[in-house]
Amino acid sequence: MLRLTEIKLPLDHDEAAIPAAAIKRLKITASELLNVVIFRRGYDARKRADIHLVYTLDCEVKNEPALLKRFAGDPKLTPTPDTEYKFVGHAPSVLASRPVVIGLGPCGLFAALILAQMGFKPIVLERGKAVRERTQDTWGLWRKSVLNPESNVQFGEGGAGTFSDGKLWSQIKDPFFLGRKVLIEFVKAGAPAEIMYVSKPHIGTFKLVKMVEKMRATIESLGGEIRFQQRVIDFDIEKQSDGTRRIRGVILANNERIESQHVVLAIGHSARDTFESIYASGVHIEAKPFSIGFRIEHPQSLIDTARFGANTGHNILGAADYKLVHHASNGRSVYSFCMCPGGTVVAATSEPGRVVTNGMSQYSRNERNANAGIVVGITPERDYPGHPLAGMAFQRHWEEQAFKAGGENYAAPAQLVGDFIAGRASTSLGSIVPSYKPGVKMTDLSSVVPDFAIEAIREALPAFDKQIKGFAMADAVLTGVETRTSSPIRISRRDDDFQSINTRGLFPAGEGAGYAGGIMSAGVDGIKAAEAVALSIIGGVGRHKKMMMDDQASPY
Repeated sequence: MLRLTEIKLPLDHDEAAIPAAAIKRLKITASELLNVVIFRRGYDARKRADIHLVYTLDCEVKNEPALLKRFAGDPKLTPTPDTEYKFVGHAPSVLASRPVVIGLGPCGLFAALILAQMGFKPIVLERGKAVRERTQDTWGLWRKSVLNPESNVQFGEGGAGTFSDGKLWSQIKDPFFLGRKVLIEFVKAGAPAEIMYVSKPHIGTFKLVKMVEKMRATIESLGGEIRFQQRVIDFDIEKQSDGTRRIRGVILANNERIESQHVVLAIGHSARDTFESIYASGVHIEAKPFSIGFRIEHPQSLIDTARFGANTGHNILGAADYKLVHHASNGRSVYSFCMCPGGTVVAATSEPGRVVTNGMSQYSRNERNANAGIVVGITPERDYPGHPLAGMAFQRHWEEQAFKAGGENYAAPAQLVGDFIAGRASTSLGSIVPSYKPGVKMTDLSSVVPDFAIEAIREALPAFDKQIKGFAMADAVLTGVETRTSSPIRISRRDDDFQSINTRGLFPAGEGAGYAGGIMSAGVDGIKAAEAVALSIIGGVGRHKKMMMDDQASPY
C-alpha cells in the first residue's frame, strides 16, 4: 500500500471526495485505485474562515512499484509502514514466579494485558476498588463531601485517567507504533472506531468505565489474576554477593508476601505512601519538575467562537480546545494543561484534609463550560531542594492551604478572573457557574499557591486574552488548587532494559515513575515495561535496546 499525507479537503466534502483526491494526487485512473483507507484525519483551523480537513490516506493501487518509482523523492508519498504489533516473545511453560504488576491505571492495565497475551499470567495488585464500586465512592466525595482515601479519582481500577477527558494522544516519539496497539485494544474493548484515525482522539469517562471492565475480563481470561484492595506497603529486596540488589517479592497491608522476581511499578502520580516505602527500601528515587496552579472555566461557546468562528457547531469539529503558553517576566512559564472541552472541574484529592482539582469530560463534551489547568512550571533545584520526596511535601502543603481556604469541607477556593488580576477577593459569582462539586467558596486565591505563581498567572491571563478573545473575561472562574499535573518524583530506570538503576527485577513505569503523562503515553510505557519483563525472563534483545545498539554503531 501507499501512504499519502497532507491531502486537504473542504470541511463539508462528500464521501466520494476522498478517493477522488487520492486519484488526483497519484495521477491515476479510477480503475487503478483498488482501495483507500483513512489513516489520520485532522483539521487546520489557523484561518477561521477557511477551516479544512487534512488527511493521511493508505491506498491500495495497481502496479505499486511503478508509482513508487514515478514519485521517488516525494516525502508525501511513501510505502505504508507496517504498524501491526508484534510480541517480543512468549512465556516458557514453567515460570519460577509470576510477574507482578502494581497498579491498574493505564500503564498497569497495558502492562498486565501484554504480559497476559504473551502467556505470563500476571498478578495485578490494585489498592483501590473495581471501577464501578470506585465510581460510587468518587461520587461520595463529589455529592456528600465524604472522601474514601483508598477509592477515589486517583486510586482504583482505571487510574486517574478514568475521570478525565479520556484524551488518547500525546507528544511522545513512538517509532515502534506501540500507541497504535493501545488504540486497537481500546477499540476491541468498545471505544469508538474513530479513535484510530482522528488526530486528537478522546473517549470520556462513561465509555472508559465499560472499556476498563472488558480489558480486565480479557486479562483474566488469559490467566491473569487481578486483586483489588491490595495495597503494597513494602518490598522484599535481597542484596546479593556481588553487591547488586534484586527484588524477591512484595508485602501487602495484610502482611501477605507475594513472591516475584519481576515487579512492574505502575503506581500513578499520587501513591505517596508507596513513594515513601520505595524510598525507604533503598530504590533510587530523584525529585523531578511538575507544575502548580488553578483550573479556569469559561463558556465553551466563547472558546468555540474564538477558534472556529462561523464554523462553530460543526459536527466534525466538535467542541474546541486550546493550548497556551506564556513566559512570564519573573522567569516562570505558565501554560494550559489538560484542557477539557465541554467538561467539568472535579474534586481529585486522595488524602484527607486536602483539596485538589482536575478536569473531566464525557465523550459528548456537551457541558456548558470549558476548563483547563493554568499552571506554572516548578523545579526541584529552585523550589523544593534537598530531598527526593520534597516535591511531595510541597504538593501537600498547598493542598492543605486550599482545603483551609475552601472552608475545610472539601469545597474548593475560587476567584473570578477579574478580581484575581486586580488583586482583590471575590465575594460572589458572575455569569459563569463553576462546575466543581461539592462546591466552591469565593475568596482570594493568593494564599493557596506560591507568590511567584500568582505573579506569573496574573501576567499570563491578559496575554492569553490576545490569543483567545475573552480568555481574561472578568467573570471567568479560577478554582484551586491544581497540583497533580505529574509525578513529583522519578524512579530512575536503565534505558536499555527498563529496570531500576539499582534494583534488578523492578520495572518503574508510567506516570508515577515519572515516565509518562496521560493515558496514551502511560499505556505505551506499560507495553514497554511488559516487553522488558518478558525479555528479562526469556532472554533476547528488545526493540529499544536494539535501537540503542544501532545508534551506537552508526557512524553518524
